Amino acid sequence: MQAKRGLLVVISAPSGGGKTTVIHEILKTNDDLFQYSISATTRKPRGREQDGVDYYFISEEEFKRRIEASEFIEWARVHGHYYGTPKKPIDDAISSGKIIFLDIDVQGGLEVKKKYGDDALLIFIMPPSIEELEKRLRGRKTESDEEIARRLAAVPVEIEKSKYYDAVVVNNDLSETVRKVKDMIYKTYQAKAGGSRAHD
Repeated sequence: MQAKRGLLVVISAPSGGGKTTVIHEILKTNDDLFQYSISATTRKPRGREQDGVDYYFISEEEFKRRIEASEFIEWARVHGHYYGTPKKPIDDAISSGKIIFLDIDVQGGLEVKKKYGDDALLIFIMPPSIEELEKRLRGRKTESDEEIARRLAAVPVEIEKSKYYDAVVVNNDLSETVRKVKDMIYKTYQAKAGGSRAHD
């Protein structure tokens, strides 16, 4: 009998939209199905970010070597830095029936969908408004005014591309957003697995 295949869940949002928080809240439920895919980046750590936990922080030279070696599913230069998704952990998770989360931008999400098809579920977290988004970005106190302006300028393009995603969830209330996203993930996973798993 063929083993049950897992699911790759891409969560995208504009900077400050809450995608990382949503993923962390879902991972806190400690469902042993869940895994988190750590991306590689050439940017410096922000705040309390740790290498190998939040991102793999690597040099531009090392990043380019990994591109040449085809070690990324997708990679992009975003806001002046390189970001990429290592391929092996994703393939291992899907083949072992796990649900693995990817926290990447829309451009990367669409690349992933092209490669993984029905094994990937793409969910876009929509901010309640641009004003609220700007407030959250400024509240982080981790970016300069120039960096914030650059991130806000990218928002209309990201929102436009979200129409190609499987689902869009407006993040008005965090706990409600987390519940909706989790329900969507379980439903998709169950449909792939023939509805054999229940959850509370």
